[in-house]
Amino acid sequence: MSGQAALLLHPDDNVLVACRALSAGEMIDAAGVPLLVQSSVGLGHKLARVTLRAGDKVRRYGSPIGSMTQDAAPGEHVHLHNLQSDYLHTYTLDTGNAFVAGAPATQEDQT
Repeated sequence: MSGQAALLLHPDDNVLVACRALSAGEMIDAAGVPLLVQSSVGLGHKLARVTLRAGDKVRRYGSPIGSMTQDAAPGEHVHLHNLQSDYLHTYTLDTGNAFVAGAPATQEDQT
């Protein structure tokens, strides 16, 4: 892995993980395919492997980790500015919109 710029964690992934800081304009090998880095990406951050459209599921380790909130071209940084988590909390909102662990979802459920 010495000198590898980005890592494809699973063949179904549509993002790569930076193995080092990457600079905009840098050409890297993306799982055997040349890829132009469009924007600077920090170590451990994701960059688009393919064109990602708003609403697309982002896959890492072969599993969805979130949805794109805006388009990203191959080589663009994928992070909080264009990705939202699809993580569902195991907490329930009470009627005051506060998270309460293990609480019923509605007032009616409490009776």
